[in-house]
Amino acid sequence: MTRPGHSLADLRHLRDTLADRQRQAREAAAAALAAQRAAERARRQFADAVGPVTPLAPHGLAAAVLLGERPEPLPRQREADERLALAEAMSDEVDIESLLLTDDGLSFRREGVGSDVVNRLRRGHWAIQGELDLHGLRRDEARDALAGFLRESRQRGWRCLRVVHGKGHGSPGRQPVLKAKAQRWLGQSAEVLAFTQASGPQGGAGALIVLLKG
Repeated sequence: MTRPGHSLADLRHLRDTLADRQRQAREAAAAALAAQRAAERARRQFADAVGPVTPLAPHGLAAAVLLGERPEPLPRQREADERLALAEAMSDEVDIESLLLTDDGLSFRREGVGSDVVNRLRRGHWAIQGELDLHGLRRDEARDALAGFLRESRQRGWRCLRVVHGKGHGSPGRQPVLKAKAQRWLGQSAEVLAFTQASGPQGGAGALIVLLKG
C-alpha cells in the first residue's frame, strides 16, 4: 500500500508538469501569432510600395530548383537550325530520274537497298504511321513542310509515311508540279531509304509511300 506522502508528491509533480506544458503551449501560440502578424505587416508594406501584383501561374520551377532539379531546356533554336539546314539541302535542280524505276509504277530506292524493299513497301508491308498533305502549299512552303515532317518523323521513330502531293488537276496546265519536286526532295534526304507511288486506296498517283531508315 502506497503511503499518503508519496501520493501527494506524485500529484504535485504531475500538476507542475501539466502547468509547464500549458505555459510552453501558450508561448508557442503567442510566437506563431506574432510571426503571422509580422508577415502580414510585411505583405501590406510590400503591396503599398509596389502596388497591385498579379501572381504568376505555378510552373514547378521553384520546387525543382529547391530539390536540386532543373528541367531540360527545350532546344527550339537547334530544332529550327536543323529544319532550315534540311530544307536548304533539298534542291529543285537535282535530277534523280536515273534512280526512279518504272516497273509497276514509280518508285525510288537508295543505292544498296534491294528491290524487294520497294515491292514490300508497295504492297503495304509496313503500316503507315504519319501523313503530310502538301495540297495548297507553294514550293518553298511545301519544301519546308516536308523537311519538318521528315525530322519530326525521325524523332518519333516513325518509318513508313505517306506524302500527299496531289495529281496536279488544279495546277496551271494541269501538271503535277509538287509531285516531281516531292520526288526530288525525298530522294535527296539521307533519311529516306525508298519511296513508291501509293496504291489506289492510298491515294494512287497523288501520293507517295515513304520508308525511312530504322
